[in-house]
Amino acid sequence: MPDVSPLLLTATPGRLDAVVSALVGASRSQVALWIEAGAVQVAGVSVTKPSLKLRGGEALSVTPPPPPGASVEAEDIPLDVLYEDDWLIAVNKPPGMVTHPAPGVVTGTLVNALLGRVPLPEQPDFDSEAGFRPGIVHRLDKDTSGVIVVAKTVEAHARLAAAFKDRETRKVYLAVAAGAWKAERPAQVDVPIGRHPVQRQRMTVGGANPREAQTLFTPLAAHPDGHGRTLALVRAQPRTGRTHQIRVHLAHLGSPILGDTVYGRASEAMPRQALHAQFLTLPHPGTGEPLHLHAPAPDDLLSAWVALGGALPADLESPTTL
Repeated sequence: MPDVSPLLLTATPGRLDAVVSALVGASRSQVALWIEAGAVQVAGVSVTKPSLKLRGGEALSVTPPPPPGASVEAEDIPLDVLYEDDWLIAVNKPPGMVTHPAPGVVTGTLVNALLGRVPLPEQPDFDSEAGFRPGIVHRLDKDTSGVIVVAKTVEAHARLAAAFKDRETRKVYLAVAAGAWKAERPAQVDVPIGRHPVQRQRMTVGGANPREAQTLFTPLAAHPDGHGRTLALVRAQPRTGRTHQIRVHLAHLGSPILGDTVYGRASEAMPRQALHAQFLTLPHPGTGEPLHLHAPAPDDLLSAWVALGGALPADLESPTTL
């Protein structure tokens, strides 16, 4: 990785991410990634909280990571491959793995792992703020597990991207939700989602530049937790593909995903958000025939559900007609 000289700055009053953003001319979301990666020091001490309040006058040291494409390397990281041919590769992404490199995150990602296994199509805008994402046509959040498809050629990427854009794909997620929703019957949520006006790393119902978003939630099992809440094992079928859509929509129902610290709260039973991309159906980019992909429910999600008193339904791994 090439050496990058730190920028030595004097803070103005305000949030750390907002202050650094104004001083260096980078976007606030990009700066937040730098901070979380330990690239910013306040008075000689590394900090990782973008929301840290500054009084003004503090000495700041900012070491922006190099553009992702300048340092992205193939890595020997084991992958759970669900399907592979000359057009694409489908992987069961583990929780904790970032989909692609971005400022502040250049190792350990799915793209790093894939580059260690197969060639990926060239991406001309590798140094963009969006990050280095060759072959990536859709993403899963870092702590969401499950099916993700990556194109192996430029042509496959174009066809898969068009399929997602034209809503020719069908996705089914498994989640554990906890809250006010009684989960007695399916719930169709049809409310737009936009960027949170203050907390820019979050999405919210409405928000800035909201876009239509629809998700069907079907409870597979539910029971009261003894504290006035209902715990539900839920099948989620998003009809649109907005950022954090399922997480935001379940929070909108009053039942955020178990372990989701952004839209709900931490859980001793589940150290990450209990969300898994279980099924994905899409037109094969070469043949046009439906390709059905399945990543079985992960042990940590099932163990958390059982530990909280839930019973596993017999049809848990049965594909849903979409």
